[in-house]
Amino acid sequence: MSQHWTIEEVEAIVADHLQMLTMELAGQRYSKAEHRRRLQVKLNNRSDGSIEFKHCNISAVLIQLGIPYIRGYQPRSNYQAVLVNVVMDRFHQRSLLDEAALAAVQQPAIAPISTDFARTVTQAPLRQLGAAEPAPDWPWNRNGYKRDYLEREAQNQSLGLAGEEFVLQFEHWRLNALDKSTLSDRVEHVAQSKGDGLGYDVLSFEPDGRERFIEVKTTAFGKDTPFFVTKNELSFSRAASQQFHLYRLFEFRKQPRLFDLVGKISDHCLLDPVSYRASFS
Repeated sequence: MSQHWTIEEVEAIVADHLQMLTMELAGQRYSKAEHRRRLQVKLNNRSDGSIEFKHCNISAVLIQLGIPYIRGYQPRSNYQAVLVNVVMDRFHQRSLLDEAALAAVQQPAIAPISTDFARTVTQAPLRQLGAAEPAPDWPWNRNGYKRDYLEREAQNQSLGLAGEEFVLQFEHWRLNALDKSTLSDRVEHVAQSKGDGLGYDVLSFEPDGRERFIEVKTTAFGKDTPFFVTKNELSFSRAASQQFHLYRLFEFRKQPRLFDLVGKISDHCLLDPVSYRASFS
């Protein structure tokens, strides 16, 4: 049985985690291994595996609070309530982290000109039904603003458009690779040509000519980052479930990757009934 984490240890690892997150959001380089070595002195020489697992717990807390998580520390649920409280308290003491997070989610984006599309597609996260502490209400910050950085990123029109343009390129490549150039020529950015109320963004095709309706959701952050869908998108994914695809683009600013959720969105994600926030845990 693993040794119980003391409040002092939790405070130490959360402080270290948020320091790395601030640096990552600000575009500065750092070494996880070096941070871990310095941290072990404050953590009763806990193993690397134990420290890494706790970092992954912190990532899960951050996601629940609408905050980006560190690349490489994939969210792991089943965390203690005390971890949530410490993260919230520490976060509000770091105005620089707030500034870095806001800048990161609001930064403009453009679609990359050249990409190795053959290495773009990856497997989707699996929906996890494990137990976790319920997410508390995120308190107002000292300036009176309630922050949900992931929701703010979802409202970044420049990033959203860049993701859709990337998917247009990807679909041309996919169909041409299947020797379907005639179908490739018919791929259409319907969110631009017909408006954004259709329930999908890109009209593409299957090799046999059947229509493929693609909704695009883009983030600059990790694979497990939740996304937001509209009531119209949910309804359309049900009505056109045989043809509907949600392409989730992630790590867009670094090296865009995507996974494909086919059919009803509710089959793949846990949905918040108020905000339609779609997550995998």
